[in-house]
Amino acid sequence: MAAAPPAPAPLVLDPKYDDYDFPTTAPTPQNGHPGFLTQQQQAQVEQLRLMLEAEGYTKRLDTLTLLRFLRARKFDVNLAKQMFVDCEKWRQETNLDDTVPTWEYPEKEEIFKYYPQYYHKTDKDGRPVYIEQLGGIDLNAMYKITTAERMLTNLAVEYERLADPRLPACSRKTGTLLETCCTIMDLKGVGLTKAPQVFGYVKQASGLSQNYYPERLGRLYLINAPWGFSTVWNVVKGYLDPVTVQKIHVLGSGYQKELLQQVPAENLPKEFGGSCACAGGCALSDMGPWREAQWAKPAKWEKKADAPAAAAAPAAEA
Repeated sequence: MAAAPPAPAPLVLDPKYDDYDFPTTAPTPQNGHPGFLTQQQQAQVEQLRLMLEAEGYTKRLDTLTLLRFLRARKFDVNLAKQMFVDCEKWRQETNLDDTVPTWEYPEKEEIFKYYPQYYHKTDKDGRPVYIEQLGGIDLNAMYKITTAERMLTNLAVEYERLADPRLPACSRKTGTLLETCCTIMDLKGVGLTKAPQVFGYVKQASGLSQNYYPERLGRLYLINAPWGFSTVWNVVKGYLDPVTVQKIHVLGSGYQKELLQQVPAENLPKEFGGSCACAGGCALSDMGPWREAQWAKPAKWEKKADAPAAAAAPAAEA
C-alpha cells in the first residue's frame, strides 16, 4: 500500500535570511519539499542553521538552500552540515562569490564547437532545459582554447545562474517553486576510443554537481545511448539511490517521442526533433523566462556587483 502524500504545510520562513520574491511551495506533494514538511523536518532546518551559525557561517543560510542539503543527506543534520561546510570551503578556495558577478567566458563559442553545454527554454513542467552534447569532445583541442580550470569555473558560474536568475524566473512564470532542471545529455558520437576522455571530464563535472549543488536534477535524458550502454546502466543503477534512478531515462536513437512528452516541440532545438531554431543558434541564445521582462529580475549577485559602483557614483559627481 502506497504511503499517503504529505499534508500541505506553509513553509516557515526566517526573516533574517529568507527574502524570496518567487513562490515557495513545490508543485507536487513530496516529503521533505517546501510546502510539505513535517514539524520535525522544519525543526531540522532550524537545527542545521543554528549549528552553522555557531561555526561562523552567515551566507546561504536561507531555508530553501538548507532544505536541499538536508534532502541530499536524508535529513541527517550532521551529514547535511558536513556537506554544507565542504561546499563553503570549496567556494572559498575557488573565490566563487567574487568570480560570479565579473565572470566572462569569451572562448565559449569556440569551445561549443567541441562541447556545447547550455540552458535553453523550459520543459512541460516549466523547468529550465539543460543540454550537453558529448560526441565532439576533444580535450587536446579544447585545452588549446581554454583550461580545464576555466571550463569547471564556467560550469560553476552557470549553476549559480541556474539558482538565480533562471529558477526564480521559471518559478514566477509557473506560480510554483521550481528547484530543478531537465537535462538532456546527447551521447551521439561517443565511441570506445573517445569514451575515456569524455567520461574523465564528465566525472569531474558531475562531482562538482553532486557535491556542491545538491537536489538540482529533475530529469535526465541520456539520448543516442550507444549499443551496450543499457546493459551497463542496468548494472550501475543497482548501486544508485532509487530516487535518482527514477529521474534517469536511457534512450537510444529513437528518443524523440519520449523526449517530446517532456519538452514541448517549440522549446526543443530542431536537431533533437523539436521545432525551435533560435537566431544565431539555440546553443548560444540562453532563451527562457529569465530573458522575459515579465518574469526576469536581477540576480542577487548582480545587485551586489552594482553596489560598489552605485556607492562610488555620488563621490565621482562631487
